[in-house]
Amino acid sequence: MMNNEQIVEALKESGMRITRQRMIVADVIADNDGASCKDICCIVRGKDPSVGVATVYRMINVLEDIGVIERIDMIKHRRNGDEG
Repeated sequence: MMNNEQIVEALKESGMRITRQRMIVADVIADNDGASCKDICCIVRGKDPSVGVATVYRMINVLEDIGVIERIDMIKHRRNGDEG
């Protein structure tokens, strides 16, 4: 998993402007490896309620598109017996 600085650098390289809201989301993702999208959203909104749910999900999608994070299908993951 990348740290916050690496996430921000990857966003810059992909042409994204680094806003305060994106910094918060990057911090939360860097500090919560393996968290679900819903968990990330709850943590971000706990830090700053002005960050919208759509903003968090868009950021997650961008990070996935540029290869910073990988989405895990938890239903398949559990079905294959890979749960903890």
